[in-house]
Order: sequence, then C-alpha cells, then structure tokens
Amino acid sequence: MELAICLGITVFILVYRGTVNADDMYNDNKEFINLLKEKDFDFYAQAKYGSDVDADAIFLRRLKTTGITFVIVLGFVLMMFSWIYLIVGALVVGVVYKSEYSNLKSYYKRNLIRIDQLLPYYLKSIEVLAQHYTIPVAISRSINTAPDVFQDGLKKLIERIDSGDSTIEPYLDFAREYPVRDSMRMMRLLYRLSIGSQENKQEQLLVFSKSVSSLQNKAREKMYAGRLKKMENKTLVMLLVTGGGTMVVIVLAMAMTVFGGN
Repeated sequence: MELAICLGITVFILVYRGTVNADDMYNDNKEFINLLKEKDFDFYAQAKYGSDVDADAIFLRRLKTTGITFVIVLGFVLMMFSWIYLIVGALVVGVVYKSEYSNLKSYYKRNLIRIDQLLPYYLKSIEVLAQHYTIPVAISRSINTAPDVFQDGLKKLIERIDSGDSTIEPYLDFAREYPVRDSMRMMRLLYRLSIGSQENKQEQLLVFSKSVSSLQNKAREKMYAGRLKKMENKTLVMLLVTGGGTMVVIVLAMAMTVFGGN
C-alpha cells in the first residue's frame, strides 16, 4: 500500500515538472488505459464538439484532473487518516473522474432530439443512393455529406467492409458507437439490404423506406412534443410570476391600508 502511494506521488511529481511527458505515457499505454474509458465516451464527445474533436485529448485531460485530485486527497488522508476520510476521498476522486463523462452525457440528453433526427435524414440519403449503387458504395459516397458526428464511424464501417468483413458486425458496431434512436434496428435493415439479391432489391428498399419514414415521423413528433413542453413550462412560469406579483401587490396594499388606518 505504502509503495503504491509513493509510486503514485512520484509519478505525479515527474509529470507535473515535465520530466515525464503525460501524452507520451498515454500513447504508449493507450490500449490498456482506454479500458478505463466508457464505450460511448467518444460518441458523446463528438456529439458535443463535432467529429474533428480529439476525444483522446479530452480523456487525457480528464485523467490528469483525476490524478491531481487523487494526490490532493491522498495528502489529506495521510495527514488525518481514518476510514471516513478514506471513503470520502475515494468518493471525491470517483466523482471528479466521472464528471467529464456526466457532462458530455447530459449535453447529449439535452440535445437528444436534434441528434436523434440526424440518423433518419441521413438514412434517407442512403435510400436515394441505394437506388443506383450497392449499400457499401452508397455509404462510401455519402460520407462527405453525412452529419459530422457520424463521419468517423462511417469511415470505420467502410474500411472494415473493404477489408473483407462481410458480416453484420461492422453495421452493429456502428450502431453501438452511435446509440441514437433505433440505430441498431436500422443498421440491421441496412445490412439485410446489402446482402439481398437484385431481384428483391426494390421490395427491400420499400421496406427500408417505410422504416426510415417511420423513424422520421417519430423524431418529428418528439421534436414537436419537446417544443410544446417548453412552451407549457414558459406559460407556467409566466402564470406563477404574474400570480406571485399580484399576491405581493395585494399584500402590500392591505398592509398599507392597515398601517395607514392606524
């Protein structure tokens, strides 16, 4: 235990003074360190900052902040050791580590309607291209015009298909990386369309088109419901403010009448 603590403090001092480069440490051990990263962390980072964001840099900054917090907390625990301080310190470090992920996830949830709408409209463009090309070619041609948040995932999908992976896994991995509304079901349909025969292509496209249209309608309904709820909340706040203001005026008027009469 003491050896681990001393090692942690020594590493922190070396990183802080620049003797050891944190970026190099992260890059050299990226495969193992990324086991600490949530599977959807990159997606949430791209959803907030765009596809050009360096999710690894954000994660590294998160690790640095957690490391600094750990050393500070460790100092307090060593000075005033007790099980309570140890438990509280562990909770503080855990909260700091999860805070960046929680913020990104909260942003995604706040903007869920907008992000969810991106997939059905993108799939609509795939449907149009699929009239003339195979699904992999249609996806490849659509990447540059696809929403920024999906572009990296689409490139990975096409790279795996081009490398000879003809299974459903590239499509499912895309759905796992971008867990928006019905993404898993739609990518399954897209895969079935990619392996279907040319004779049944129009029939399969019709099924796919109906699914995309249904998804668009759901996204549209959710958007309108969100707007309606927002208007209702604003109306409620306005009524509360108006009612509260009226009550204050009435109370003040009554008080002035009582004290004025005296």
